[in-house]
Amino acid sequence: MLKQQLKNPLSAVVLSMSFMSPVAMADMTQDIEDALNFYHYGKNGAVKVDLNTRFENVNQDNVRSTALNGNALAASKQPVTANAVTSRLRLGLLSPVYHGIQGYAEYQGLYAMDADYNSSLNGKSQYSAIKDPYVNELDQLWLSYAGVPDTLIKGGRQRIKLDDDRFIGNVGWRQIEQTYDSVLITHNNQQLFGLTLNAGYIGNVKSFTSTNQSINAPLLNVNYKLGDYGNLVAYGYWLGYTDPAYYANSNKTFGLRLSNYQKHGDALKLTDNLGVLYTAEWGIQSDYMNSPQHYTENRYNVMGGLTAFNVTLQGAMEQKDGIGKNKTFITPLGTNHAFQGWADIFLVTPDNGIRDVFGTLTTTLDKGSVALTGVYHDFYNDTGSIHYGNEWDFMVTKKFGKHYSLLTSYAYYNADHFDTDTQKIWVSGNISF
Repeated sequence: MLKQQLKNPLSAVVLSMSFMSPVAMADMTQDIEDALNFYHYGKNGAVKVDLNTRFENVNQDNVRSTALNGNALAASKQPVTANAVTSRLRLGLLSPVYHGIQGYAEYQGLYAMDADYNSSLNGKSQYSAIKDPYVNELDQLWLSYAGVPDTLIKGGRQRIKLDDDRFIGNVGWRQIEQTYDSVLITHNNQQLFGLTLNAGYIGNVKSFTSTNQSINAPLLNVNYKLGDYGNLVAYGYWLGYTDPAYYANSNKTFGLRLSNYQKHGDALKLTDNLGVLYTAEWGIQSDYMNSPQHYTENRYNVMGGLTAFNVTLQGAMEQKDGIGKNKTFITPLGTNHAFQGWADIFLVTPDNGIRDVFGTLTTTLDKGSVALTGVYHDFYNDTGSIHYGNEWDFMVTKKFGKHYSLLTSYAYYNADHFDTDTQKIWVSGNISF
C-alpha cells in the first residue's frame, strides 16, 4: 500500500489569493500592470514577473532493481516519500522596439521551503525524485529583429515551443524551465496559404535540471493552416549531441501531423453545440551523429474526439517503437510530462517501446475560469504483448482574471510489468504579469 503522507501545500501568501474580493483584486491588478508596462518609452517594453509556489508529493511502493520484471529493492533501500514546497521566481526585462530590434533578459531562481526530495543535484538520494533543483540562473537573454516583412529573427538563449511540445518544448511543468542557446527564424504569412515556417539551429540546451547539454541541432517546422479543418505540419529535427554523456540522445526525426486540436474549445463544428476533434501523426527516427546504436523506429499518434455542451471527450493512442537499449523512438527535448501519464513513468521510452491507449474528459465551469480534466491510460509495449500498467490522472485549475491561478493535480500509476506503483500530488498557485 502506498503511504499517505501530506504536508501544508502552499504558503499563506498564495492561499490568500482565494480570499480576495474581485473588486480588490481587479484594482490591485491594474495598478501592477500600469507599473510594469513602459507605456511612455516605446512599444512592448515591460517588466515580466512570474511567481509559482508548489507543493509536490511523490510516494512509491516496492521500487524494483530493474525496470522490467525486476526484484523489489530491500526495505532499507526503498525511497522515502518525497515532499517539496518550492517557490520559483522569473523576473524579466523586455526592451522597447527600436527600428525592429528588441531585447529580453530573464532570471529564474527556485527556493525550497521543504526540501525532503531528490532533485538529482541536492545529494538526497534516499528520497523519491522531484526534478526541481534549487538554483539561480539566466533563463533567457535574446535579441530579435522584425525588420523583414512577416519574419522574426531571434538569437540568444530563448524559450522554444513547437506544435504540441512533443519534440521541442520548454518542459513548462517543472519549476525550472528548459531554454535553448539558438537562432530561430519564424516566417508567418497568413496571406500565403496560412503558412508559418520555423527554421533554426540549437547549439546548447539549458535543461530543466539546470545542466548544459552541448548539441548541434538544425530544426525545420512548416505549418500550413487548412482553414477550419486544422493544421498540416511537416517537421525535421536533427539532434546531434556533442557531450559523451548525452550521445544516446542523438537522433534525426522526420514527421507529418494533421490536427484540429490545440486547446479546449477547438473543434470542427457540426452544429452550434457539437464538434469533432482529430489528430493523425506519423514520425520516423533513426540514429544521427554520435548515437551509439544504428536503428530506425516509428511513432504513431492518433486521436478522435467530440465536443458537446462544453464537454470534450477524446480517445487516443500514441505508440513509440523500440527494439532494445538505445534503439527506441525518443523525444529528449520535448515537454514529456504532458504525454503518457503525469506520473512521469515513461519520460524515457522503454527498450521494448510503448503503446499508450488513453481517454480524456475535459470541461470548464464558471465562464471558463475553472477547468476539470480526467485521463485514463493503459500502457503496453509496442506489440501489445506486455502490459506495463495503467494510470489515472486528474486536474482542476481555477483562474482569477488574467494573472492569478490555482491548480491541484493527482496521478496514480498502477504497475503490472513495468516500474512500480507511484502516486503524485500537486497543489500550486501562480502569479504572472
